[in-house]
Amino acid sequence: MAQQGNAGRFTFPRPMTDRPGLDFSFSGLKTFAANTIRSNGNDDQTRADIARAFEDAVVDTLAIKCKRALEQTGFKRLVMAGGVSANRTLRSKLAEMMKKRGGEVFYARPEFCTDNGAMIAYAGLIRLRSGANPELGVSVRPRWPLAELPAV
Repeated sequence: MAQQGNAGRFTFPRPMTDRPGLDFSFSGLKTFAANTIRSNGNDDQTRADIARAFEDAVVDTLAIKCKRALEQTGFKRLVMAGGVSANRTLRSKLAEMMKKRGGEVFYARPEFCTDNGAMIAYAGLIRLRSGANPELGVSVRPRWPLAELPAV
């Protein structure tokens, strides 16, 4: 739907990009979108234009935060994961950004981007095939820093 939208008809905020750090939240953006929908009608083109503005805001915000992370770390490689990494507009923007920076961006294949469970299972399969021998115990870690995960 966003691809049929007119760029620039609506302009949504780029949340938390004016603050230092790498945190982001889209809850305010969702509220902004809901209010824009309520106050601007519900015809097909308006919905497409709002979808375009929302997508542009999310893509810009993620690109800004990724660029900031690369600048802070000095890394030249970026890995995108999660459902949002299937978005073609985001992929294009990050590929362009990384090309300008002389770096590379990596994604899971699209079929693994739509379901976090599938991505986690695939990562587990790769680890098992590489010879990783995990313990069979289960522990819950809602936040697991990648630096603590042994490389494969």
